[in-house]
Amino acid sequence: MSSLGAVLDQLDDRTLEILDRRRRTGRVQRRGWLVRRALLAADLIGLSVAFVTAEQLFGGGVSRSGHLAALGEYAIFVLALPAWIVAAKLYGLYDRDEERTDHSTVDDFAGVFHLVTIITWLLFAITRLTPEKPEVQKLLVFWVCAVTAVPLARALGRAYCRRQIAYLQNTAIVGAGEIGQLLARKLLRHPEYGINLVGFVDRRPKEPAEDLQHVAVLGGPDELPDLVRLLDIERVIFAFTGDDHEETIDLIRALNDLDVQVDIVPRLFEVVGAGVDVNTVEGVPVMGLASLRLSRSSAMLKRAFDLLGASIGLVFLAPLFAVTALLIKLDAPGPVFFRQVRAGARGGRFRIWKFRTMSQDAEERKDAVRSLSIHAQRGGDDRMFKVADDPRVTRVGRILRKFSIDELPQLINVLVGEMSLVGPRPLILEEDRFVVEAWARRRLDLKPGITGLWQVLGRSEIPFGEMVRLDYLYVTGWSIFSDMRLILRTLPALFRRQRAT
Repeated sequence: MSSLGAVLDQLDDRTLEILDRRRRTGRVQRRGWLVRRALLAADLIGLSVAFVTAEQLFGGGVSRSGHLAALGEYAIFVLALPAWIVAAKLYGLYDRDEERTDHSTVDDFAGVFHLVTIITWLLFAITRLTPEKPEVQKLLVFWVCAVTAVPLARALGRAYCRRQIAYLQNTAIVGAGEIGQLLARKLLRHPEYGINLVGFVDRRPKEPAEDLQHVAVLGGPDELPDLVRLLDIERVIFAFTGDDHEETIDLIRALNDLDVQVDIVPRLFEVVGAGVDVNTVEGVPVMGLASLRLSRSSAMLKRAFDLLGASIGLVFLAPLFAVTALLIKLDAPGPVFFRQVRAGARGGRFRIWKFRTMSQDAEERKDAVRSLSIHAQRGGDDRMFKVADDPRVTRVGRILRKFSIDELPQLINVLVGEMSLVGPRPLILEEDRFVVEAWARRRLDLKPGITGLWQVLGRSEIPFGEMVRLDYLYVTGWSIFSDMRLILRTLPALFRRQRAT
């Protein structure tokens, strides 16, 4: 085992601060401890707000019988709260933040919706047995308020937790090769995951990339159990290593005796999406990949979802469109809209609708700013052209881009069937020509989308090759629920980027 001083000398300031704080408090209050209590309080507050709102709107009146009926309903509600806590625990609504790095309130919504519906029907059934039966409208108001208030309270609870040092999970990556470094780069890019990367564990580490030279190599795999105890490591992620298969299995089993979350990167992670099903064949886990082709009914469902969303969006956003168009005309000469040819589904072409955010001579000045591309600067990859603080952007254009308002006219493309609300990134033809592999071309088996995995996970910051792989995973693992989840995650992702800039 490396000496204590040698290990501590490699650690960054944040890790040392976390360790010092935990030693001074004399107790370990980790993410699970913190989040479970915050979510429990959020559930009780959300349900109470919903119940009181329903009571205020449909109270029993000022008569003695009305007061007695209200007291009876309050008693039933209070007695039902422990049932909610037990059911939520069985649904896994208090444990997944500790297990999953990217878990959010959006992921809870289906479980909360289901549970609120069941509780509402149980309250309805129980109160049918009481002399004073509450109105159906009251239960309906309770249901609507609870479905809204509980997720909102949970989101606020998580926001509070993410500001606490106890939320950070000290994490070690076993394997400092190409995949381990790729994973480290992703974790460092997303501080909202609450991962404090302590370092790599590898006896034969690969030379680190320039942006990872500050990440320590803590020791070899045989030292990992001692490192977990010494550095209070809460999560260990196994990437690919050159160690013997049996040695790795023994190491994972040894960690089971410690209070640590173990994650394993699957060998074929390039084709394994988040929605993969895991089944077993006599104890051997087998991952089942979905069919690459959407059925006719799934395609119709996705199109109906797009039509409904685009129609509602265009109606409600019409005033914003009018104000934006006026500001663009007052700010700089030129048209309100920017039209550009993009690569569409299955080799098609279409002209995208966007609010104009650049000066009229933007195309003529493109070569002059090409060297400023963030992708070219980071790794010499010029396949994607994105410039930070582009000098061609107008004053109004900067505001539109900051809040992604310039993207909203793409709802027109969705309405006419050229795009989807959620889908692969709509590439310009200059970028699309770099997508040459047969598997990568499958990314356009579905229509390009206004948002997608690329939008939620990093947008312009994602390298070209990774963006193509994310689009492929989206297309091969599509479901209507994944579309809803990505839409709900888009707005928080936009605000995260604003805070980071």
